[in-house]
Amino acid sequence: MNTINEQTAITPESVLASVREMFALSNEMAERRNADFDREMKESRAAAERRNADFDREMKESRERFEQEMKESRERFEQEMKESRAEYEKRIKKLEVHTGTWATNHGAFAEEYFFNSFEKGQYNFFGEKFDEISKNLKNRLRGIEDEFDIVLFNHIAAAIIETKFKAHENDIPKILKKVDTFRFLFPQYKDFKIYLGLASLCFYDKLEKECIVNGIAVIKQVGEAVVINYDNLKVF
Repeated sequence: MNTINEQTAITPESVLASVREMFALSNEMAERRNADFDREMKESRAAAERRNADFDREMKESRERFEQEMKESRERFEQEMKESRAEYEKRIKKLEVHTGTWATNHGAFAEEYFFNSFEKGQYNFFGEKFDEISKNLKNRLRGIEDEFDIVLFNHIAAAIIETKFKAHENDIPKILKKVDTFRFLFPQYKDFKIYLGLASLCFYDKLEKECIVNGIAVIKQVGEAVVINYDNLKVF
């Protein structure tokens, strides 16, 4: 029996076919790798986009929570400040009412005290004998308004007496101004002699000296008596 080994003949055509087959296989493998790479890149980009979207959403939610908390905190603070201001204003108003009542009561007491003292003294003051006495004399004329605590009258003179519980140097210019306003508001007395006096339950040395320098009589309580110092008294 004869064994025959058959071998395929190698020809240029067969070599070229093998090379082409190898290139085709290589291209196919490269395309699969590129497709896999593109898919992986696409999935990676999609994952990155999802992470970025999640991060943006979390940042937005965090920012919104922060802004809401700040808004609520600001509103609470404003409400607390409003309530504090309201309470403060309420207390100030209450204090003003009490202070005003205190000042009014003491002022009224001083006015009543000196008015009664003048009535009992038969109106003899400043070297004049007065026939009449008025309390809280006031008038308004052409936009000018003023009130005079105590005024003594006779047929040629008027004595304007400002009363205070506790007088101060700042009261002196106001008292001096009353001469002109009295003559304007009560023109029937424009040619009268005008005297000025400051009556106060509390005096101090500098205030008394300022009154004397300005020609204002000093009227004060000494013990149970009313004492009048009209040294340097001026006729206005």
